Amino acid sequence: MLETVDLSLKMDKDACAKELDALQFRLLRLEQKMRKAGLPVVVAYEGWDASGKGGSILRITQKLDPRGVHVWPIAAPTELELRYPYLWRFWQRLPARGEMVIFDRTWYGRVLVERVEKFAKKEAWQRAYGEIRNFERYLTDDGTVLIKFWMQINKDEQMRRFKERENDPFKTWKISDEDYRNREKWDKYVEAAEDMFRETHTDNAPWHLIAAENKHYARVATVRTVVERIEKALG
Repeated sequence: MLETVDLSLKMDKDACAKELDALQFRLLRLEQKMRKAGLPVVVAYEGWDASGKGGSILRITQKLDPRGVHVWPIAAPTELELRYPYLWRFWQRLPARGEMVIFDRTWYGRVLVERVEKFAKKEAWQRAYGEIRNFERYLTDDGTVLIKFWMQINKDEQMRRFKERENDPFKTWKISDEDYRNREKWDKYVEAAEDMFRETHTDNAPWHLIAAENKHYARVATVRTVVERIEKALG
């Protein structure tokens, strides 16, 4: 699926600003309708390091009532979380009815980083596909709108953004030796991602692959997708 993403898609800054303004207003109105209808929304982000997940999330949330939306940045599980089944910590972070929750990295860590870095045994990450499908089915059958994004860039663009972060004092916190080390396993991550799409791209919880080399295009594409998915759910 990654090869099908057209990374040449672009949008200029002015066109992006104009369309985002309209989309964010629609999303604000939808947030109010969601609350009245008791509609829970989960937005889940995966993708390459430096692919623009944070900037996209900001454009979704920046004009919303903050009382109705929460962003969860997902890192390695804590000692407490390791005492429970894998998906337990994600159940704890799901939205109440009428609220939106955004995951910056998700339960797919088990079949991506934990698989590639061998943090999970093969038996565990292979079993996780079924566990994840069941988890997502429980959510969507209960009425949750589940929107899954993969932010796609190529390896050269990722390196350019890494160097940009190193040279920007406001962004140096975003880059670490771990980011460079992960690049050495690029092909293994591609293989893991393709397996993930094949196993978890379902009718009730489809993946939305976003061409993210042009940040303006990616931000509009993600916000538009969220708006359209919620509008469809609300009828």
